[in-house]
Amino acid sequence: MNSSQILFFTLSAYGDPGPLRFLYFSLVLVLLLLIVFCNVLLIAVICVTRSLHEPMFLFLCSLFANELLGSSGLFPFLLLQILADVHRVSAPLCFLQVFVLYLYGSVEFFILAVMSYDRYVAICRPLQYHSLMTPQKVAVLVALTWALPFLTITALVGMSAPLPLCRSVIDKIYCGNYAIVKLSCADTRLHNIYGLSYTVLSVVLPALSILYSYARILQVCCSGSRQTRQKALSTCTPHLASVLNFSFGCCFQILQSRFETRRASDPLQVFLSLYFLTCQPLFTPLLYGLKMECIGYFYFSF
Repeated sequence: MNSSQILFFTLSAYGDPGPLRFLYFSLVLVLLLLIVFCNVLLIAVICVTRSLHEPMFLFLCSLFANELLGSSGLFPFLLLQILADVHRVSAPLCFLQVFVLYLYGSVEFFILAVMSYDRYVAICRPLQYHSLMTPQKVAVLVALTWALPFLTITALVGMSAPLPLCRSVIDKIYCGNYAIVKLSCADTRLHNIYGLSYTVLSVVLPALSILYSYARILQVCCSGSRQTRQKALSTCTPHLASVLNFSFGCCFQILQSRFETRRASDPLQVFLSLYFLTCQPLFTPLLYGLKMECIGYFYFSF
């Protein structure tokens, strides 16, 4: 059996919800509408408010757009699967979901890394901020946060799609690249090497950039005035919370996909696999929406 003969993948992680099916459907639908509303609202506020046309808010706008991308790759699919009696997905749709979800994860880390650099410049080099964060540089940084993940994910899916497959059952509630690679009856060492390289590029390098930026910020705060520490805390708290929240979900996804996690209960695995794609799109706009006034005051004070 090869990949051309497999028209559908079966998702085995779904159980029978019974009479709770429509309750689950309603909860997921409400969550989707709330995510869309919050992210679209903040994008609109940033776009129509000229005083918010600053680098940090433009990065936030890109971040909110990415949350919408991630939600579009999961929630419509999840709603259909909740109502379905047979949990199957066509092969092209499965690879499309892999592309969208992996693009979301990669772009998220790159944007968070760029935002940490923006905070480093604002706090550690405030007098040079406007000369360093020019509109042209901001546009280049935003373009790179989307272009680099797009190219790497295109190559990742392009390598996985032609693989000859011996099985068609995915032990997840949505499609994952490594879950599909494990179904292959061919030698996948090259795919594993590229997958690990992709993880280093998309997760490890942005994480190191974030750690470096905050190490420098901490160094300045320790030697600065109380006012500097208060301003730094005000503007960095939502970003740090967002980084930690997304890193937790991302690390579990990597461990779950690369290693056997059958010792964990099935409900726990389902919850943690959904946490990566549900909590961040809702958590980010709510957190930044509450802190936006304080962040704006900090940036406009320079």
